[in-house]
Amino acid sequence: MAQFKLVISDSRGKSISKELRDRAAQPLLGLKIGETLDASAIGLTEGKIKITGGSDKSGTPMRQDVHGGVKKYVLLSPGVGMRSTTEGIRMRKLIRGNTVTEEIYQLNCALVDGDLQEKATKTTAGAEKSSPTSTSKPSTSTSTSTSPSSSSVKQEKAAKKKT
Repeated sequence: MAQFKLVISDSRGKSISKELRDRAAQPLLGLKIGETLDASAIGLTEGKIKITGGSDKSGTPMRQDVHGGVKKYVLLSPGVGMRSTTEGIRMRKLIRGNTVTEEIYQLNCALVDGDLQEKATKTTAGAEKSSPTSTSKPSTSTSTSTSPSSSSVKQEKAAKKKT
């Protein structure tokens, strides 16, 4: 069955990551780069998302001008799938096609209509982090007490090397 990691970003630069497995990932199979679908299909409350790219399990990027869900060696100039600072260079690189298949691991998407929602779990996680911080202060003081002993050991080793 299919398993995807979706990275959904909006026009303001915010992004969320979502993992879809099995039945939740089925609506994405067969779509191509540039196509839009309703965000409710992946669990968001409102808006539409547009598929902008992705990569497979080995990190091979998807490219819009390679048709199908295949891997091909394509002669590329700098752009998607190739980084080069040398002007005028072209290289033959391995690229994945523009169709979403089961081999795709990560899909990059843009939210066309609507806004990304903040998760309520972030506020509870922030409250939980405040309590371990107070308990970590004593452990910090114990670690500083061990620091001078480790620095004295370093000084002794340096003295032995001089002799």
